Amino acid sequence: MADEVVASASRSAMDMLSRREHSVEELRRKLSAKGFEDDVVNDIVDDLKTRNLVSDDRFVEAFVRSRVNRGQGPVRIERDLRDRGVDESRIEQAIHYDTEYWSDIIDRVREKKFGAPKKLPRQDWARQARFLQQRGFTTEQIRTTLNKHDEYE
Repeated sequence: MADEVVASASRSAMDMLSRREHSVEELRRKLSAKGFEDDVVNDIVDDLKTRNLVSDDRFVEAFVRSRVNRGQGPVRIERDLRDRGVDESRIEQAIHYDTEYWSDIIDRVREKKFGAPKKLPRQDWARQARFLQQRGFTTEQIRTTLNKHDEYE
């Protein structure tokens, strides 16, 4: 009976990993939510880590790349990584890009949604700022990009 439980947990874990990368903690949570006991979950996850089938480093790299491609900013990405159980040092390393990198991302996101920069009333400036804030950019990044060319009233 115990071997069947372990085999079932292992299949569940492999099914999850075949769809996408998972963080170690995220995989633990999902297996526990399926009703597997903690010692079984820990054994399965440890085995997968040993075989390099689950890796926080690989997960973080894929996750950040995916979120940046969706136009999300560092604040949101950081929060989502934290929610998935990634440790702070990996998060800091993953989203620590130079200012110019995030500037290029926020400019692209703003232009995709609102078009080329042009002179706008203050309420449109505020609307764009709210949009960028919801996407997870910092206040400084938003202010810098919206005031970049003095194109707002």
